[in-house]
Amino acid sequence: MKEMTKEEYTEFLLGETKTGKLATVRDDGRPHVVPIWFVLDGDKVVFNTADNSVKANNIQRDPRVSISVDDQTPPYSFVTIEGTAEISDDRGECLHWATRIGARYMGEERAEEFGKRNSTKGELTVRISPTKVLAYKNVTDY
Repeated sequence: MKEMTKEEYTEFLLGETKTGKLATVRDDGRPHVVPIWFVLDGDKVVFNTADNSVKANNIQRDPRVSISVDDQTPPYSFVTIEGTAEISDDRGECLHWATRIGARYMGEERAEEFGKRNSTKGELTVRISPTKVLAYKNVTDY
């Protein structure tokens, strides 16, 4: 197992599309984990969610989050980011990021469709500012 450099883990996160597993804190302290589609804006992880989702409600109350992205084929790699989430309800910003996320996961030909669908009233843009990053490649190699 070898620690990834920042360049390596950025390439890992932006390369082949993988879902992130986002963990937020419920009001009673229990974790809530859901898959998300995401892109990067510099060092920040960006995704969209509905304003009435459990994750949005959790983030509005407690912005501490963690996201993990992994490769499920040998020799296995993963990146886990702990950080603080910020929410924006700006429609233009939401359209921009929803379109970029749609292009990444559904292809350029469907990007605009997904951007419009995921930036309507009630949709939010969430940015995670990292406070800690764990990134390892070749987990099965010793």
